[in-house]
Amino acid sequence: MVCLGNICRSPLAEGILKSKVNSNKVFVDSAGTGAYHVGNLPDSRSIAVAKKYSIDITNQKARKFSFDDFKEFDVIYAMDKNNYQNIIALSISEEELLKVKMILNEVKPNKNYEVPDPYYGGDAGFENVYRMLDDACDVIADKLK
Repeated sequence: MVCLGNICRSPLAEGILKSKVNSNKVFVDSAGTGAYHVGNLPDSRSIAVAKKYSIDITNQKARKFSFDDFKEFDVIYAMDKNNYQNIIALSISEEELLKVKMILNEVKPNKNYEVPDPYYGGDAGFENVYRMLDDACDVIADKLK
């Protein structure tokens, strides 16, 4: 799960998907394409909306997406087009490129809808992002069963 700073959208996506899959069989992680918040906890508003749905994301720490992520993960979900472009710019093979997907395409295939960045908005934006990611993670979890 990849967004820009790894403090709002991608930590929520990580927490939501982890809550829906068997952690002994599926490894879920998140990262940001920027290094602005490396080592920080998720945004307090992401923590709050996750907690509202009984998901604890307070054990997460922001990290920067790296070349090694292409080796470590089978699928890399981008939250928006800019981060998608930033991720694929680091790929060095067709195999790596094919791992990168827009997360909302799981719900609305081939539409390339974006998960909006709620950072500069209010609490309602975090709730909206949660719902979008929850729907996408339902589809992803069903595929992993």
